[in-house]
Amino acid sequence: MGIQKPRGTQDLLPNVIGNWRYVEDKIRRICAAYGFDEIRTPMFEETGLFLRGIGETTDVVQKEMYSFPTGDKKEQTYTLRPENTASAVRAYLENKVYGQESLTKWFYIGPMFRHDKPQAGRYRQFHQFGVEVLGTQAPATDAEVILMVLQLFNDFGLQDLSVQVNSVGCPNCRPAYREKLIAFFEPKKDQLCPDCQERLYKNPLRILDCKEETCKALSVGAPEIHENLCQECSDHFDQLQKFLTAANVNYVVNPRLVRGLDYYTKTAFEVQYAPLGSQSAVAGGGRYDGLVEELDGPHTPAVGFAMGIERLLLTLEKQGLLPETTVDPSVFVVALGDAAQVEGFKLVNDLHKAYIKAAMDGDGKSMKSQLKHANKINAKYVIILGDDELARGEAIIRDMESSEQETVAFTDVLARVTSLVKG
Repeated sequence: MGIQKPRGTQDLLPNVIGNWRYVEDKIRRICAAYGFDEIRTPMFEETGLFLRGIGETTDVVQKEMYSFPTGDKKEQTYTLRPENTASAVRAYLENKVYGQESLTKWFYIGPMFRHDKPQAGRYRQFHQFGVEVLGTQAPATDAEVILMVLQLFNDFGLQDLSVQVNSVGCPNCRPAYREKLIAFFEPKKDQLCPDCQERLYKNPLRILDCKEETCKALSVGAPEIHENLCQECSDHFDQLQKFLTAANVNYVVNPRLVRGLDYYTKTAFEVQYAPLGSQSAVAGGGRYDGLVEELDGPHTPAVGFAMGIERLLLTLEKQGLLPETTVDPSVFVVALGDAAQVEGFKLVNDLHKAYIKAAMDGDGKSMKSQLKHANKINAKYVIILGDDELARGEAIIRDMESSEQETVAFTDVLARVTSLVKG
């Protein structure tokens, strides 16, 4: 056909939806245990929210956003959300949640949009699960959200995971570190990739996160953030590590881990799955103590994480951890004759009211054709109803797996089938 789905998107058909429900059910279960409530924000926001919230020097803002005119005001644009933390903070402020509760714990599941190069587990329309904790600067909360990620992955049975943590400092200590990075990279500027040349004076920390091999080599020996943290950030990071150690978390301190968004302060972390290759992160997040203020709200420390559902599903598939699809037993009514069609229709309707999957043929096909169709749709039970059965006030119930069948009074068919299906 001439019209196809846009590049970097996918159709989620019934044969895979079961895997998505499996993942989402476990997510909702763990969010309930940790005390998170669900939110749903618009799929598009004013572009300015992401310019201010994510940072104008990030790859997301400079290269990956889908923006379009609002149609209301000249030069005003909307943007399909590339991530949900900025939207969550906007909702937190617009609805004045900060004045209603001292601690807010939210989670979300939904589609995000980035004009990125499609690759394994990475789409232009993708889905994220994330959590946001607003109203606390406690290092124990940072540790708790990391533990939440690990518990979820453990629930799935995932192995070979790596936890990497870092502190990216705060507005008090980062300016001095920024100047040291500029001084380190300035003599090598012409050798940096074009993106990093542009980042050098705007956000040199992002050079440490560059995936280009040349930039990786040039950054060897760069000053490390840990040598430049203020006392508050240093103490916070030390406490975080103590909590992770107390919880028996095997983690690695990675001084190059800066994440891709400008709003991070202090804690940054990733959970990685090496077999995925260069794009190995399956979850990541950190602290963003200044974002609420950046969006004109009161000082509100916060921490959170996000994970891509597609990448999680790919990881589960690689480790053979997706469950076999199970189908609830279904019932097919074989109705032969006009009177049987009417009674069969009423019976199917009663089965639907009992929340039992049921269907019938309405085209008057032969019994052989109807039984063949029942086999095709994997019906567990077939109810055979014809003029002779109606005259006797009976119906035949056949188990399609064993081929055993029983004759039941028509008035008892609904109760009998319900007991068979629901055990």
